[in-house]
Amino acid sequence: MKSKWIAAAALAATGSAAYAQSSVTLYGVIDSGFLYQSANAGNFQSKVNLGHVYELKDGGIYSSIWGLKGTEDIGGGYKVNFKLQGAFNSSSGKTGLADAPTATAMFNQQTTVGVSSPYGSLDLGRQIVPMIYAMADTDVRNAQYFGSVLTGWLGMNQAAGWQGTSTNGPIGALYDDNAIVYRSPKFYGASLALEYAPGGVAGQFQGGTRESAVLQYSNYGLNLAAVYYNGHDTNPFTTTSTGTIVTAPSTGLNNNQFYYLGAQYTFRGLSVSSSYSRARDPVNTSGPKGFNLEMFSGGLGYKFSPTFKVTSGFYYLHDRNVGANHSAEYALGAEYNLSKNTLTYAQVGYVDNHGDMSQTIIYGAPVPEGRSATAAMIGIRHTF
Repeated sequence: MKSKWIAAAALAATGSAAYAQSSVTLYGVIDSGFLYQSANAGNFQSKVNLGHVYELKDGGIYSSIWGLKGTEDIGGGYKVNFKLQGAFNSSSGKTGLADAPTATAMFNQQTTVGVSSPYGSLDLGRQIVPMIYAMADTDVRNAQYFGSVLTGWLGMNQAAGWQGTSTNGPIGALYDDNAIVYRSPKFYGASLALEYAPGGVAGQFQGGTRESAVLQYSNYGLNLAAVYYNGHDTNPFTTTSTGTIVTAPSTGLNNNQFYYLGAQYTFRGLSVSSSYSRARDPVNTSGPKGFNLEMFSGGLGYKFSPTFKVTSGFYYLHDRNVGANHSAEYALGAEYNLSKNTLTYAQVGYVDNHGDMSQTIIYGAPVPEGRSATAAMIGIRHTF
C-alpha cells in the first residue's frame, strides 16, 4: 500500500508518466557596426543624393533578433513546435517592419506553430519563406545584409517599385503572412519545400494568395536550388509624394512571378557559387507598371581556418524592358570568430547603378537611382 502512495505522489509531481518532455528556449542575436557610405538617398525610390554618411548601423551580417521557440515530443517520432521571432534595430531599439506600410511588430519575422515527424514538417503562420533559405545556400555570401544575393534581390524589388515601407514586396517574398509550409525530409541529399498562403479576401478566392515550391540538393560539398514563387495582389501599397499611402484594390490577378536557379560547390575551404533569377509581372509585363527583370550572380570564398574566412560576390541586375536600366554590385568581406557566440567582420562594397536602378550595398541604407556608391562596414555579432 505504501508503494502505491509513493507512485501516486510521483505521478502528481510530474503530471503524468505518459506525458512527453517539452522545452522552451529564449534566444537572440545583436549585430551592430560602423558604416560609411559615399552616396545616400532619403528612400529607396529617390534620385536625390544626400551625400556621404557615417553611422552606427544595425545588421552588417543579418538583423538583430530575439525570439522564443519550443518543442514537445508527443511520441511516435512526432513533435509539436512553435516559434516567435522578431527583428529590432540595435542602435535605436525600434522593432522590425510588418506587412503593412510604416507599421512595426514585435514578432515580425516568424509566428508559427507546427508539427514535425519522420515524414517532414508542417508550419502555420507568418514565416521566413523557403526561397530565401535556398538562395542563401547557393550564395558564397550566404544572403547577408551586406552585398549578397539578398541585396541583389532587394534591388530587383526596388526596380519594380518597392518603397521599403513594409515587408510586402512585388518580387518573391522574404516573409509571408498566413503561410502554410511543408518541408520534406532529405532523400539522398534532395529535399522539397511547398508553400501556400491563403489571402483571406472575402468573395475572392485568389485575392492575396501566395504559392511557392523549392527543390534543393545538398551532398558531397554541392548545393543546388530551384525556386518557383507566384503571388497575387503583392505590393498593393504606394506612398505618394505627399506621404499619403494608397492601397490598390484586390484583383486576384497574378502579378508576382519569380524563378531562381543557383549552385554552390565547396572543396577544402574553397567555395564557388553562381545563380540566375528572373522576375516578371505577368499582368503588366511590358506596361508602365509592370516589370521584367533578371539577376546574375557569382561568388568566391575561402575558409582559411575554422575561425576565419573571406568571401566575395558579384551581382548584376538587368531590366529586360528598358536596357538602359542595369546595375552591378561587388562585395568583399572577412569574418573572424572570437568565440563560439561572437563574430567580428569587416566588409567593403561598390555598386554602379544606371537608369532607374537603385541597388543598395547594404539593406537599410538606400542608394540614389542611377548613382554609384561605395560602402565599408566593421562590426560585431553576438549570439545568445
